[in-house]
Amino acid sequence: MKYSVEKLEGSRVKFNIEIDGEEWEQGIAAAYQKCKGKYSIQGFRKGHVPRKFLEAAYGKNLFYEDAFDIILPKYYQEVLEREPDIAPVGRPDPDLADLTDDGVKFTITVTVSPEVTLGQYTGLTVEVDKVEIGDAEVDAEVALARDRASRVIEAGEDYEAKSGDIATIYFSGSVDGVKFEGGTADNYDLELGSNTFIPGFEDQLIGIKKNETRDVNVSFPDEYGAKELAGKAAVFEVICRKVSYKEMPELNDEFAKDVSEFDTLEEYKADIRSKLTEELTKRSEQTRENKLIERIVDAVTVEIPEEMTENQIEDMLNEFSYRLSYQGLKMDDYLKYSGMTEEQLKAGYREPAVKAVKSRLVLEAIIKKEGIEPASEEIEAKIAEYAKSSGKTVEEYRKKVSGREFEYIANQVLSDKLMAFLKANNTFAEV
Repeated sequence: MKYSVEKLEGSRVKFNIEIDGEEWEQGIAAAYQKCKGKYSIQGFRKGHVPRKFLEAAYGKNLFYEDAFDIILPKYYQEVLEREPDIAPVGRPDPDLADLTDDGVKFTITVTVSPEVTLGQYTGLTVEVDKVEIGDAEVDAEVALARDRASRVIEAGEDYEAKSGDIATIYFSGSVDGVKFEGGTADNYDLELGSNTFIPGFEDQLIGIKKNETRDVNVSFPDEYGAKELAGKAAVFEVICRKVSYKEMPELNDEFAKDVSEFDTLEEYKADIRSKLTEELTKRSEQTRENKLIERIVDAVTVEIPEEMTENQIEDMLNEFSYRLSYQGLKMDDYLKYSGMTEEQLKAGYREPAVKAVKSRLVLEAIIKKEGIEPASEEIEAKIAEYAKSSGKTVEEYRKKVSGREFEYIANQVLSDKLMAFLKANNTFAEV
């Protein structure tokens, strides 16, 4: 085989491939073996007609098309193996240029991963928020604990409901005097001020008493899930069955002993602050990494082939469909309920898809330039980590690791090494 590579515009390359008569004959022979069962000639059993008789009866080029289909992927793969820097991202587009008994000339045009000219990716200073937990965050966690430890007490008939109280209600909604599906319920416990219902609904129940009836006038939001109700004015008949209030425990050392392993309120608050700081630090670390990558990627201009964007959109749609399946929904059902078409859904994924592809291309370019590779001992350490988290020995875990899972682990190690390199060569300034 002889070949040459021709670079075209738009991240496309053309392979000009030429194979000699001997290689072409091998392809024709393979095509004959594959397709001979399709033909019959009197005097021969079907599938046992010698090739020369078939070619004499049907024409010398009888097996040419099938032979070309056989040799095409073989020599295309061989070219790619010889050109490791070329990474196809689209389907190959073959074109037969010349075909004779002495050989075949053909071209294959394919979209490839674009060249990336990196900008600055070391020596950067990225501004990030300071990791700090204030008294307000600690107090909010304590308030949640008090709420969980509270007692719910039914109020008397003259008690007027206030924000934070629980109104047990019957309600029935109507639009233009017609009741709608899902708009009626009884003995519903509604915490006033929780913003559980349509905006304005709970506010109109402030001051309601047991056995009192009120008409609540609201408007459904324009983006309401049920399209037939979106933006519509509605009236709800509400009957208050009872009002309950929460009796909160006193905020002291006894409360701390009841809800934690600490003896004093100050110790309990200190533990909350420590845990919140740890959680915020973990989230902040991810934010720092994302900001650094975004800064590096924004400094690069690269022409992304449409095929790469479309492939990424498809991957995102497949992932979304997979998540829907866990909720018992099919994609068709989701589109029907949301009032969207598949094209509208895809359009919404276009911008994040372009961003994801660009980020991947830039990071791959850094990996290549810096020669970052996962070492075998690092992969083994990661496997041991996964084995431990799953409660298995390394040997047990390895038996269940497929080739695809092993590749995922290797890529995870590579990603970790890349991020470690970037964080070591850039700085973060807390503001």
